[in-house]
Amino acid sequence: MKKLWNQYSYAIILVVLSLLTSFILIVHNGVSGEDGLMKITVNEGDSLWQLAEDFSDEHMLSAKEFVEWVERHNGISGDRIYPGDELVLPIALEKGNGTQVASSQSK
Repeated sequence: MKKLWNQYSYAIILVVLSLLTSFILIVHNGVSGEDGLMKITVNEGDSLWQLAEDFSDEHMLSAKEFVEWVERHNGISGDRIYPGDELVLPIALEKGNGTQVASSQSK
C-alpha cells in the first residue's frame, strides 16, 4: 500500500481535491436557484392575481401562468397569500436596479 501511495500520491490528492471542489460548487450553485429573481413582501389586500396585473409590464406571462408560477416556486397551494409573506416573482433582476422579463419555463 505504501508503494502505491508513493507512486500515485499526487494523482490521488488531485482526484480527491477535484471531487471536493466539484461537490462544493454544486452545493453552492444549486441551493439558491431563485437568485436574480424579484422578491417582494406581501401587503394587506394583495392577491396573486393583483400582483400579476401590477407587474404585467415586467413579465410575458398571462395572469394564470404568473399565478401558477408563483404558486409552484413558493410552495403555495390555492393562491392564498398573507401579509408579511415573502414571494419570489418570475421577474429577473438585472445587475442594475431595473428588471428584465423572465420566462415561464424556468424551474
